[in-house]
Amino acid sequence: MSSEILLRVQELNISFTTKEVANKVVDSISFNISDNEILAIVGESGSGKSITSLAIMKLLPNQAKYSGQVLYNQQNLLSLDKASLRSLRGNQISMIFQEPMSSLNPSLTCGYQVLEILQQHTSLSTKEAKKEVLSLFERVRLPRPEALYNSYPHQLSGGQKQRVMIAMAIACKPQILIADEPTTALDVTVQKEILLLLKTLQQETKMSIIFISHDLSLVSDFADRVAVMYQGNIVEIASAKALFRNPQHTYTKALLRARPSMGNRLLRLPTIKDFIEGNPALTIEAPSARKTRHKDLYKKTPLLEVNNVSKTYLTNTSLFSKKQAVHAVDQVSFKLYEGETLGLVGESGCGKSTLGNAILHLDPASDGTILFQGNNIATLGKDDLRAFRKDVQLIFQDPFASLNPRLTVGAAIIEPMLVHKLYNSKKERKEKALELLARVGLSESHFYRYPHEFSGGQRQRIGIARTIAVNPKLIVCDESVSALDISVQAQVLNLLNELKDLYSFTYIFISHDLAVVKYMADQLLVMNKGKIEEMGEADAIYASPKKSYTKRLIDAIPKGL
Repeated sequence: MSSEILLRVQELNISFTTKEVANKVVDSISFNISDNEILAIVGESGSGKSITSLAIMKLLPNQAKYSGQVLYNQQNLLSLDKASLRSLRGNQISMIFQEPMSSLNPSLTCGYQVLEILQQHTSLSTKEAKKEVLSLFERVRLPRPEALYNSYPHQLSGGQKQRVMIAMAIACKPQILIADEPTTALDVTVQKEILLLLKTLQQETKMSIIFISHDLSLVSDFADRVAVMYQGNIVEIASAKALFRNPQHTYTKALLRARPSMGNRLLRLPTIKDFIEGNPALTIEAPSARKTRHKDLYKKTPLLEVNNVSKTYLTNTSLFSKKQAVHAVDQVSFKLYEGETLGLVGESGCGKSTLGNAILHLDPASDGTILFQGNNIATLGKDDLRAFRKDVQLIFQDPFASLNPRLTVGAAIIEPMLVHKLYNSKKERKEKALELLARVGLSESHFYRYPHEFSGGQRQRIGIARTIAVNPKLIVCDESVSALDISVQAQVLNLLNELKDLYSFTYIFISHDLAVVKYMADQLLVMNKGKIEEMGEADAIYASPKKSYTKRLIDAIPKGL
C-alpha cells in the first residue's frame, strides 16, 4: 500500500446552534486516509460518524459550525467556495448514501441519473456517456444493463438500487469514495455481494474508501484500518487485525461483544452500558438445559398450526399480456407452540413477510388453513375475529412510522386498550400504561412526550409496550430490530426475552439477520422462493445446514476476525 496521504482531517469540530445554544457533535477529531486504502469509521447512531463524512463533502446544513481542517490536494475543503466544491463532489471525492431509495430521483430512470454525473464532470457526448453508463452497470454486476438503464428506481430491488448508487459514485473515477452505511437493511447475502463488489472496484481502480458503519464485525475483513467513534470522539484507531485481536478501549470491546455470537448461546446479551459500568456478565445456556426446555415445550398442544398455506398474486408482465400467477408463499406447513420462538429467515422476496401477514389475517391466504388455538382464522365471526386481533399482535420494523406523531406516547399505548375494551376506567388504563413504560425501560415522564422526542431504540420500546398492552398470546416481530444499532439491538432483544419469560409470549421472529435469529429462536424455518427450504432446531441447523441455500445464508454472516 502506498503511504501517500490523500486526505487529512485535523482537529475537526462540528456543532449545531439551536436557540442560541451550541451543541457540539464532533469534538477535535483527527485522522487521515492514504492512497489505495480502506478506512472504516465505526460507531453507534449519534457518535458523529455520518456528520464527519458529510463535513468532508461540506454537505451539512447552514447552521452547522466548523473549525479545524479537512486537507485534500493541499487545500482546506471547509474553506472552498460553492463552485470549487461542485467540481470536486462526485468527481474527485464521491459518496454512496445510506438509503438508495431516498437518494435516487423516483421520476428519472436509473440510467439517466448516472448519465447526468458524466455530463456534469466530463466532455463525453450523450452517446459516449450512455455507453459508459452501460459499462458501469456491467462493472457493478447489474443484470440486463440495457433494461435497467430505462427502469425507474421503484422497479429495482434494494440490492440493485444500491448498485446503481455505486455506479453513480464511481462514474468519474474518484480518488476517494465515502460509503455511508451502504449495506444497512440489506440481506446478508446481498450485503456480502456489495462488500465484495466495493473491494473489487477498489482494487481495480486503486481508489481509497471511507466506509461508515455501526457494525464492527461487518468491516473485519473489508477494511485496512478502523477508527471507532463514541460521543463525537475517536476513541481508538488501528489496523483491522490489531483492533479485532486486541481492542484497547472499553467501548470497542463492547461493540464487539454486543452482537449475538455464532458460538455459545448467551442467556442475555451484554450491552454497551454493561461494559462501561464494568459489569459485562456473560451467562451461557447449557445445551442440556435447552434440550429439557424444548422437551417440555413440545409436549403442549400447538398454539398455531399452518397447514399447506399458499398465497398467490396475479400480476401483469406488460400492458397487453395475460395475468401471471406469482406464488409468494407455496404450500407452507408448520406448528408453533406456546412459549416458543420460531425464527423465520430468508432473502428479500422469499415470502417470509407475506406468510406473516397471512398468519395475522391482514392479507388472507389463498389456499390452506391456519388454525389458532384450534380455530380456523378464515371462518371466524366478527366477535371471534376481534378476539383474534387482540391475541395476535405485530411489532413493526419501523417504530417511528407505526406511531401516530400526533399522539403522546401514553395515548398511543392506551389506544389499543380502548379498542379492545380493556380495564374499567381511564385511571386503570393510565396505571397500566405507566406500568408498561417501566417494564420496557422507560420512565413516567415519557408518558406525555411525542414519538419525535425519542431515539430509535426508545421508539422501538414504545412500540413493544403498545403491542403488549392488550396481553396478546402470539407476537409477530417483523424485522423489528433490523434498523437498530448493535448495542440498542442487544437491549431490545434482551427485553423481548424478558417479556417472553414474564408473560409467556410466543414469538414468530422474522429477520434477514441470521445471527440475531440464532440468538432468539428455538426452531428455525428457512424460506426460499415461497417454499420451506429447511426447518428444525435452530442450533442444529446453524451447526450443520442440510441445504446449500441455508449454508450460503449462514456463510454470508459477518464473523469478525
